[in-house]
Amino acid sequence: MTWFWIATTIPVALLALAGLAGGLWAVAAVVYMGALVHVMDRLVKGAAAKSGADGEFPSGLQLSLILGILHFPLMAIAIAALAGLSGLSLGAKICAFAAFGLFFGQVSNANAHELIHNSARFPRWLGMWVYISLVFGHHTSAHTKVHHIWVATDKDPNSARKGESFYRFWPRAWFGSFKAGFAAENKLRARAIRQTMPWHPYFVYVAGTAFFIILAALLAGWKGVLAYGLLATYSTMQLLLSDYVQHYGLRRRLKENGKPEPVGPQHSWNAPQLYTSALMLNAPRHSDHHTAPTRDYPALRLDPESMPILPRSLPMMATLALWPRMWRRVMDPRVAKLNATQD
Repeated sequence: MTWFWIATTIPVALLALAGLAGGLWAVAAVVYMGALVHVMDRLVKGAAAKSGADGEFPSGLQLSLILGILHFPLMAIAIAALAGLSGLSLGAKICAFAAFGLFFGQVSNANAHELIHNSARFPRWLGMWVYISLVFGHHTSAHTKVHHIWVATDKDPNSARKGESFYRFWPRAWFGSFKAGFAAENKLRARAIRQTMPWHPYFVYVAGTAFFIILAALLAGWKGVLAYGLLATYSTMQLLLSDYVQHYGLRRRLKENGKPEPVGPQHSWNAPQLYTSALMLNAPRHSDHHTAPTRDYPALRLDPESMPILPRSLPMMATLALWPRMWRRVMDPRVAKLNATQD
């Protein structure tokens, strides 16, 4: 667990200082989130990267809960700083926006994903509210009730097709997952004898988002609402980029009865880099998560022999995905080769 604590808590401190004091702290925060983690991927490897690969880590719930709780004051600090309440210079605001957005997109999103898979009520509730604060509350329903069932099929809005650019993918994924998650929740509520929630989850998602918009307005007026909207959009785009990269071009075969084959390790792209994996709570070890959704993130396994491996770290591949022509040049041959080996 040491690397998870180091990788995730350092930016929490840097971001708090960046939002409150600006200056070199804002530069340090964006350098950490945008460059230093990739340097650390090269420095921290070997024996350190192999430690705990057999799943003998202690539980990561404590760190996950701490990060989930700290997400909300960090969001308030970010909004206040970007709206001008902290007196930051324009350069410091730009650095702070980039750093906060990267953290919310790569760490808060990954942590909320971990929390909503937890069997206990409070972690699931906390993860849901982190997603709601990022104007992506419906992902709580769509991810668990649609994505995990239909991943790597055309019925999953969040599984990118081969040849599909990210710019075509993201609106289909956002709106498609909203509708698919809503339909899944309605089916469950229609079958349920006794409702476990007095309110429809989608009412909570929408009302919760309105609540955060009101808080941003009370904190910093229209500038606060603008800052909040930009941060949430930037963060959500990074989550969708992760979905795009991690399932690009991979499809489950249909059996004779028309149903897809079981989800296997070959249906997700993975990345082995230690430090970015620690920062993202092992989200890049995606195949094992899909085959064992309730497995605690420190124990997720990586097997390069059976799992598709990305040529670079997940954040670097997400950046490449913004350049569709180069993305296809790098990834389409790999998808074709992988599909050929499975025929």
